[in-house]
Amino acid sequence: MTTASMPYSQVPLPESSHLPDPGQAASQWAIAAKGIEMVFRSGLEQFRVLKGVDLAVEPGEIRLLMGPSGSGKTTLLSILAGILTPTAGQVYLLGDEITSLSRRELTRFRRDHIGFIFQGFNLFPALTALENVELSLEIQGIRGRAAKQQAMKLLHQVGLADRSDRLPQDLSGGQKQRVAVARALAGNPQIIMADEPTAALDSQTGQAVIELLHHLAKEEGCTVLIVTHDPRITSYADRITYLEDGQISHHPSWE
Repeated sequence: MTTASMPYSQVPLPESSHLPDPGQAASQWAIAAKGIEMVFRSGLEQFRVLKGVDLAVEPGEIRLLMGPSGSGKTTLLSILAGILTPTAGQVYLLGDEITSLSRRELTRFRRDHIGFIFQGFNLFPALTALENVELSLEIQGIRGRAAKQQAMKLLHQVGLADRSDRLPQDLSGGQKQRVAVARALAGNPQIIMADEPTAALDSQTGQAVIELLHHLAKEEGCTVLIVTHDPRITSYADRITYLEDGQISHHPSWE
């Protein structure tokens, strides 16, 4: 039985110790991070959220980041996406060291290569589903009729062509998440990063979302990195990385 055909339920998790070495040539990985440290400061206090994290993700792989709340998963994902700058360490995406880029270069790199799916959808409430996707295409430099046509094609791909004229308030949670997926696909990014994409979704809707991401990885060649607490999606992962207390944990104590 392939991972795609396995039931949407908890299965034995892969061993975290079988991770590739990010110290190898960064160009061979879609995502490679070495020695990632993150310290947040509040007044005189310092909080060391990430402690020397190494990670390497192959092209076309679905990788899950799992761990207890407060382990640093979303912080790490934000660093890998170039949204946060680490206190120390290097991040390579598609062979480019994004931690050495200027803010303008980083913005352009994210626009051209990364699709991000937020846990809270982050849809514009005054825009329809179609307009939300169109806006992402316009940021890519695609406008007018071409943007509308591509946006409708993306909504069709996620099964929402018949909801294109609906505002977010008129969509269910699963439908909003699928709009967010369609928006993340604008511009055909090579990397998709998702923060809890199945959170608060029912079993059927969550399965539809993860199967779409699985299709993007295995049929379209996208690299998919997902932060999740959801044990139902582990059967779709190529590898799972556990994070605990800001470090990679080979034997998670929180299971």
